Amino acid sequence: MNNAIDAFGFPFRDPGWVGKVVIQALILIIPIVGLIATAGWMLMTFDNLRAGRQELAPAGFHLSRGIGLFGAWLIYWVVLAIPGAILNGIGSGMDARGSYYGGPFVGLGSLIDFAAQLFLYFLLPSIIVMTYHHGFSGGLDVAGVWRLATSNMNNSIIAGLMMFLAGIVAALGIIACCIGVFFTGAYAAAVMTGVASWFERAQAVPAGAPPAA
Repeated sequence: MNNAIDAFGFPFRDPGWVGKVVIQALILIIPIVGLIATAGWMLMTFDNLRAGRQELAPAGFHLSRGIGLFGAWLIYWVVLAIPGAILNGIGSGMDARGSYYGGPFVGLGSLIDFAAQLFLYFLLPSIIVMTYHHGFSGGLDVAGVWRLATSNMNNSIIAGLMMFLAGIVAALGIIACCIGVFFTGAYAAAVMTGVASWFERAQAVPAGAPPAA
């Protein structure tokens, strides 16, 4: 991966990418379990990229490997969503009582929600790398994640933007009778892994073995 943009093409360099993406997409359909399995698939693909092999990991239920990354991401997502949810709740309650002041609260809540999502994308490359090296506790090491993310802001912004674009690609799958979102979601997960691999090298993270599953 010479740059972050290469992450969008790297999955296609694996001769078996179609089967791997399709199988992982079918697993992704399963609520919660699919997300955990895909998180594990991402970290196993990270193994390959760090070893110099631009190959996707075999698709499967990689639950033990993915639970740490999924748990860390979920906690960040919930915490960052709280302020916007509170404002949206206040605004909706005021609207229900016929108040004219509910709209501004809902609008502000939506704006904060969007800003929180952008901030999460900014942190996500660091969260993935820290979880890869140190497990669930590494992902929740807020000081460590922030230190890594801010050690080179340009790299974090570029990586976060690429992951944001990958998220948009994932959402485009809704056009294909909704179920297509799982296939674009699996592809987006592979792209995010490629971005995180580039980010790790760009930030000069010391090499280290991943934690035992």
